[in-house]
Amino acid sequence: MTGGAGFIGTNFLLLMVDKYPKDRFINLDVLTYAGNLKNLTGIQERDNYTSYRTDIRDREMLEQVFKREDLEAVIHFAAESHVDRSITNPTVFAETNVIGTLNLLDLSRKYGISRYVQVSTDEVYGSLGPEGYFVEETPLNPNSPYSASKASADLFVRANVETFGLNALITRCSNNYGPYQFPEKLIPLMIWHALEDKPLPVYGDGLNVRDWLYVKDHCEAIDQVFRAGKAGEVYNIGGNNERTNLEIVKLILKILGKSEDLINFVTDRPGHDQRYAIDASRIRKQLGWEPSTSFSVGIEKTIKWYLEHEIWWREILSGEYNQYYAETYHNR
Repeated sequence: MTGGAGFIGTNFLLLMVDKYPKDRFINLDVLTYAGNLKNLTGIQERDNYTSYRTDIRDREMLEQVFKREDLEAVIHFAAESHVDRSITNPTVFAETNVIGTLNLLDLSRKYGISRYVQVSTDEVYGSLGPEGYFVEETPLNPNSPYSASKASADLFVRANVETFGLNALITRCSNNYGPYQFPEKLIPLMIWHALEDKPLPVYGDGLNVRDWLYVKDHCEAIDQVFRAGKAGEVYNIGGNNERTNLEIVKLILKILGKSEDLINFVTDRPGHDQRYAIDASRIRKQLGWEPSTSFSVGIEKTIKWYLEHEIWWREILSGEYNQYYAETYHNR
C-alpha cells in the first residue's frame, strides 16, 4: 500500500496489521511534509509489516519494490491532498496524483497484481446545492487543482479496467477526521488554535457543508471493498454527518470550553465548493457496510486524542518529526 505514513494510511495500517496477522503489509511512502513515521512506531517491528521510502513519481524506484516483493495487491492512498496547496502549486498535484497513479497502474499490470484499490474523494464530483447527493454515476466535475488531479487519476483507473482488464476498484469518501490528521486540515487546525487561544480562521461565512466520516469507519469500509468489492466498481463512502464548517468550529470551542469570540472570518478560498453529500447505499447494499461512529462520539474521541497527544502535533508544528524519519526509515 502507498502513503501509509499519512493520515488515512496510518489509521488503515494500525488497524489492519493487527486484524490480519497472516497478511503481509508493505508500506511505500516518500515522507513528504504530511508523512510522519512516528505514527507507525507501534507496528514497525511486526513480522507482517515492511516499509520502503519510495516516491511513486519515480517509476524506476517504484519498480524495484515490485521486483523485490511478491506483491498480490495494491491499495493506493498516497496523494497530495490539501486544496489550498493545490491552488498555490498545481504541478506537484499532477505529478503525484496523476503520474504516480499511472506508474502504479502500469506496474500492477506488468507484475500481475490481482487487486488494485484507488482511494479517492467525493471532491471529484464538484459542488452540490442545498439538495441532493453524490451517487457513483454523478458526472465528474472537479473545481480545484486537487480534485482535478484526483478525477484524472480515477479516469486512468477506469481506463485500465476497460482497456486492460485490470481488477481495480475506486472508493470515494467524504471528509475524514480523527487521530493523526495533519494540523492544516479543519478539525485539527481548529483544535490547535483553540487550545492556544489563537484566532480560528473560518473561510467566508463558514456555511460550506461537508459530510464527515470518522477515519476508522473509512478504513473498515476500504477493507471490505478490497476483500469483497466487485471488480471495476466505484463505491462512495460517507459518514451521514452533514455539518457546516461553522457548526464544526463552534462545537470544538464548546467542547474545549473556549469562547466563540476566537472565531475569525477570513477571505474565502477560490473555487470553494459549497456542499458535499454522499449517497453510500451501494456499499451498504452490496457489502453491508455502514458507519458505526456518530459525529458526536467521533468528535469527542478526536479532541481527546489531540489532548492526549500534544507532543505529536507540537513536533509537527516545530518540524522535529522530519528529523526523526530521516534517521530511522527503512530505505531498502
